[in-house]
Parts: sequence; structure tokens; C-alpha cells
Amino acid sequence: MPLLSSLNSALFFLPSKQFPKRAIFSCSIQKPSPKNMSSPPDQTNSTHQNDPLTLQNYPTPLSPPLPSISKNIELARALSASSRSSLFSLSRSDVLYEDQWLIAVNKPQGVYCETMLESVPSVLEFSDLNDASPPELHLANRLDRDTSGVMVITKSHKVAAKLVKAFTEHKIKKTYIALCVGSAPKWGRIRLKSGHGRSKFGAWRVYAASDVGRTLPGGSTVKDMETSFEVLSVNGQGSFRELPKFDKDESIIVVEEKAVKDVDTSMVEILVRAFPRSGRTHQIRLHCQYLGISIRGDVKYEGVYEWKGKVYDGHDLHAESLSFEHPITGAPVMFCAPLPSWAVQVSQSL
Repeated sequence: MPLLSSLNSALFFLPSKQFPKRAIFSCSIQKPSPKNMSSPPDQTNSTHQNDPLTLQNYPTPLSPPLPSISKNIELARALSASSRSSLFSLSRSDVLYEDQWLIAVNKPQGVYCETMLESVPSVLEFSDLNDASPPELHLANRLDRDTSGVMVITKSHKVAAKLVKAFTEHKIKKTYIALCVGSAPKWGRIRLKSGHGRSKFGAWRVYAASDVGRTLPGGSTVKDMETSFEVLSVNGQGSFRELPKFDKDESIIVVEEKAVKDVDTSMVEILVRAFPRSGRTHQIRLHCQYLGISIRGDVKYEGVYEWKGKVYDGHDLHAESLSFEHPITGAPVMFCAPLPSWAVQVSQSL
């Protein structure tokens, strides 16, 4: 089956219409003052968070802690990416779109966002002719080191501020492609709602949806996290569909308990498309882990490090598309990144 038509074009102009406006609600939660008036003077400076009674009241993460194997592997991957940063150079073939206000590029796996930002000046073609000063480049979105795909970089503080606001208000739509290994899912489309936050060990974890707003060790709070998924193929059997508007017939899971994994079933390869409806750190990786289909190579979240005789140096997650209203012209635009080799191999077999 031929590849997506989106691979043949980096920029799409969509029919003119306004994106729905969403109101933002926020709340602040104040910690109760510790009741330790009877403590001896030498204990009055002890932190409230170290009180054993208080620790019992913190939300309990529902996803497992980081596997012990992940520490050394992640360190080796980080050192390798850092050593390559001085040698990396962006080419015009990596540029998906550019105008005088922003540039969209296709980030490869194993490269830090900061490295991409430093490489952008060498490929710029368009700039404001009325401004002799060099552009003020800013990352509009960030991708994990081993996640490939669409990155948008703005050329001024003004444009950067507008895009940050659009991301905050969830007016920017994103899709990702991930190759996972796990039990064959019993669902075709699903939406996962949960909490998201750092555990007392500093690792990002999944929390219950009912824990949103509760305080975590360190003073942060549990945030809401929501992702929709659709299965594209299982072991190469399925249909690699073009970018759709996500169908409304998805099942909805509101996370309140730890996931139960079916350890008796065989492991298969599952290609999924993810539609993150919020923008939390490691969101898709965490939700794939919770669903029992960790991303291949994602050792931090229980993904296989070695699969079918091959060792993987990074995880198979690709930022497929970004769509939003252009911050200056107001025109609806969509940027699509070509699929990486692992996704091409799967799509060609369908």
C-alpha cells in the first residue's frame, strides 16, 4: 500500500475556519500548616514533607517505578547524543516549511532540541527585510531526545509568545506514530484520562484521574493527562490510514487503579497513532506503558531493549503532525514530517 499522501507535502492549507476557543480554568491548593507546636525546638526546622503522617497522604502513582536496566542505558544514550551534538548539522532537506516568522523542521532521533535550535541559522532563507538584526529563535515545542518529527521554531519573541499561548490553550493539534510491543489490544480506538506528576523519586508517573489537583512531594500538583489512540496494525496486519479527525466511537478509560497486565499472552508489534489532548512530559510514553503496549526501545517505561535479535538505541516514537492557526496570518496550517525508517517498513507491509 502506498505511503501517506502527507509524506509528499510538508505544508497543507486547510479550509478557512476558526478553531474552537477553550476557556482555561485554574485553581490553587494551599498546604495546611503543620501542627507541630509541641515539637522540641531542634525539630521545628524539619520539613513538613518529611512528616511520616503527611507522606501517607500523598497520591500513590499507578504506573511502576523506572526499571533498573533503564539507568545505565539512558546514561549511555545521553552521552552518545551529547557527543554527536558538535557534529550535527541541519540541512535544507530537513526543513518542512519556512516563512519570515517561523520555520518547521523534521528532528531526527537521538538529537536534543537545543542542538536543533543551534543548527537552524545555517539553513534559514527567509527573514524580515526591514529588520537588519538576526532573528530571535525560540523553540515553540519540544520533543524528547529520541523522539523524531515536527518541531516549530519561531523567529521573534512576539511570535513565540503567541504560539506558547496557543499550546497552553490546547489550540494546537498534534498526532504521533508509535511502534509498541505488548499484548494485542482488545480495542481499536480508546481515550485514556489520568493524572500526571512526579513521584517522590522525581520520576514522571501516571496517577489516578481523581488525584488531579492533589499535592505531590516537592510541592507540585497532579495535572490532568488525556490521550486518544487508534490501532493502525498488529504484526503488520491492518490499515495505515491518512490523518483523520478522530472518530467519536472510541472507548473511554478513566484511570483510577493500577493496570493489570496479561502476562500469559504472546508479545506482538502494535503500530498506533496517538492524539494527545494535553501536553504533559512523556505523556504518550506513559500512557502506552499503562495500556501494556510500551514503545519499542523505551527502556524508561518498560519498552523492550532487544527485540527479535536487534538492540535498539532509542524509542520508536515520531511526532507526525502539528496543526494550528498561523500566529501572524491566521491561516490554518498543518506541518507533517516524513515517516522514519521503522514506520516506513511497517506501512509498506500493509
